[in-house]
Amino acid sequence: MNNPLITHPFKPIIDKEATVLILGSFPSVTSRQDDFYYMHPQNRFWKILTAIYGDDFVDASVREKKRLLHKHGIALYDVIEQCRIEQSADHTITDAAPADIPSLIENTHINKILLNGRSAERLFLSHHPRLGKTAVYVPSSSPANARYSLDDLIRSWKKALEES
Repeated sequence: MNNPLITHPFKPIIDKEATVLILGSFPSVTSRQDDFYYMHPQNRFWKILTAIYGDDFVDASVREKKRLLHKHGIALYDVIEQCRIEQSADHTITDAAPADIPSLIENTHINKILLNGRSAERLFLSHHPRLGKTAVYVPSSSPANARYSLDDLIRSWKKALEES
């Protein structure tokens, strides 16, 4: 079956005060339907941020999530702008067109890029090798990443955010 080419359905969350950019690979089916990042109820992304920053990202509305991200200097986007993908399975991504990350972070204070999962890391480094020194891999918050408990994820992400 030939999957249709899908364009990233929503804009990056970023402002000039952001200091950290978190990049996933490409939005899940649920996120594409709900028009916002990490909306699958089993994805642990918002739980990780809640544990690290002490603000309730989990129960926050999309508008409030955006406010909290701004408060903590966090920008969000994905490595891929357009691709073919089966459901939400990163390993099925083909015909990937990268997002223009250099332009995205221009005129911001971003000094660290967290890559949410191995697919994001692989895709990012293959398209943006010159930004590799600012990028840090963190284990995927996806429910498909059953290897890591929520506590393990929180520890890994917190360490990555604290290291300069």
